[in-house]
Amino acid sequence: MINPQLIEGLTEQFTQLLSGEAKLPGQGEMKEQVKSLLQGTFDRLDIVSREEFDAQKAVLLRTREQVEALEQQLLALDKAAQDK
Repeated sequence: MINPQLIEGLTEQFTQLLSGEAKLPGQGEMKEQVKSLLQGTFDRLDIVSREEFDAQKAVLLRTREQVEALEQQLLALDKAAQDK
């Protein structure tokens, strides 16, 4: 899930860009619509946070290490079986 502060910041920047910093009628409604649009877009993109990414990366690394260890064990067992 995307950090709500990121969406809020993007919404602010987008609103400022469109309005030129001037307070316009309906600006608050426009801000909420832009925020909703950005949130919906990020949700559809299925973006993960850095913390989630790092956690999955660590899991993948441990899994890779386990697979490599199992491959070594299998090679050793195969060699032992051929030597008999």
